[in-house]
Amino acid sequence: MVMSRDRNAGRGHSVKIDNSSFEVVGEFKYLGTTLTNQNSIQEEIKSRLKSVNACYHSVQNLLSSILLSKNLKIKIYRNIILQVVLHGYETWSLTLREGRRLRVFENRMLRIFGPKRGEVRGEWRKLYNGELKNLYCSPNIVRVIKSRRTRWPGHVARIGEGIVV
Repeated sequence: MVMSRDRNAGRGHSVKIDNSSFEVVGEFKYLGTTLTNQNSIQEEIKSRLKSVNACYHSVQNLLSSILLSKNLKIKIYRNIILQVVLHGYETWSLTLREGRRLRVFENRMLRIFGPKRGEVRGEWRKLYNGELKNLYCSPNIVRVIKSRRTRWPGHVARIGEGIVV
């Protein structure tokens, strides 16, 4: 696959090694991550969110239980659900649109804290996004991605020191 922001890059070309010819493709899956020739992460994030929805539905009964504490629900979210959505984040160049999409996903997941009873009328209502942020007490998913991505080059550099190619 030829990766470029130029839409015409790689068209009509094929790669030949020895007597084998390889076709040029627009996207393929490598180690669980979808790579596209336009360096677009839209399909990858869509795929990650689809996977995490399946993961969420498998533990939904646990997360909606009133028997579990808030701290245990947060641990389940961080250690299971968040890890599924963040797989391959090192290569993502987030756009505002994709960042907003991830924050919407995170707010939807954090609704595991359940509804809140209003002080005035006593009616049940969904938690506001600000209330979710206060309950979760951690940076939002976009900040997590950005901070972890800044550490990634150091990991790659340290790995590269011990590998002889």
